[in-house]
Amino acid sequence: MSLRDQIIARIRAQGPMRIDEYMATCLLHPTLGYYTTRDPFGTSGDFVTAPEISQMFGELLGLCLAQTWLDQGAPKPFTLAELGPGRGTLMADALRACRQVPGFIEAAQVTLIEASPTLREVQQKTLKSVDVSWIDTIQELAEQPLFLIANEFFDALPIRQFLRDGTQWRERQVGLDAGGLSFGLAPAQPQPALAYRLADTQDGDLVETCAAAAPIVEEMAARITAQGGTALIIDYGGWHLIGDTLQALRAHKKVSPLETPGDADLTAHVDFQALAEAANACTHTQPTAQGTFLERLGITQRAQVLASNLTGAALESHVAAHRRLTHSAEMGNLFQVMALYPQGGAPPPGVDP
Repeated sequence: MSLRDQIIARIRAQGPMRIDEYMATCLLHPTLGYYTTRDPFGTSGDFVTAPEISQMFGELLGLCLAQTWLDQGAPKPFTLAELGPGRGTLMADALRACRQVPGFIEAAQVTLIEASPTLREVQQKTLKSVDVSWIDTIQELAEQPLFLIANEFFDALPIRQFLRDGTQWRERQVGLDAGGLSFGLAPAQPQPALAYRLADTQDGDLVETCAAAAPIVEEMAARITAQGGTALIIDYGGWHLIGDTLQALRAHKKVSPLETPGDADLTAHVDFQALAEAANACTHTQPTAQGTFLERLGITQRAQVLASNLTGAALESHVAAHRRLTHSAEMGNLFQVMALYPQGGAPPPGVDP
């Protein structure tokens, strides 16, 4: 039985599903889920992330963390972690660049937070020369300074959607229409957790919440406060969002989120304000446009160095990769970078305080 058939059978038996339940089922079903059954990254997959576009992305993030590590007194040992590390490409590029930093590699205990067995196998091949530990959740990290990257992690966490109706809210759900899947709305009812959104919305506005994000950020912040370190969160989104941002990607094209459950990536824009509020145990920066962040770290200079050894199609691809990562019409403004760091400390380079 396909995942679509299973979802339809469940709705028939139990009634409509909340959006977060639908997303979690599609992405993480133990045998038919999107992330549990495949490697979705790269040109042969469904989408391409920044580390797969150019080595420069991972290099600069690694050096950003290394500089922060030096600024905090070069603690030894420390955890160098990544949430949702994809193929392991970002970590491989970061480690290669950081070999230039005396003592950094020797002190780093590389830890990947990855629940997918399929992706763990890919990461193991990518990082075959590195001593790596894998864990399922952030709570399993060692009690020591934490330097962490979360690139395109929070956008894949399940969300709920609510449509304002007077002073109440109607939750968006997945139900059935003529035997197929369709979106619908639950009856209006109070939502105390959304009381603060009554001031900036009007009837018919849709807002999204992501309950899974706060505990993860709270754990990051608590560890950084207690042990030192920093976290770099890179994702597409904005501050205090309004509107439907749920989307599905299959073979690099947008499709309906209901079209092929388990066979398309489901994501939503990240509300950085919600992440910042969850990080109140430490200090957070303002979101900084990815293009601005990378330019401050020297991506253009690095691009010029790499370009000096390239010609023809390889050079054209390299120039296009630089543009895609930094230009405002590409990933440069859509993606934002926010950092967490200890209270009273200095923010990592490249971000707005």
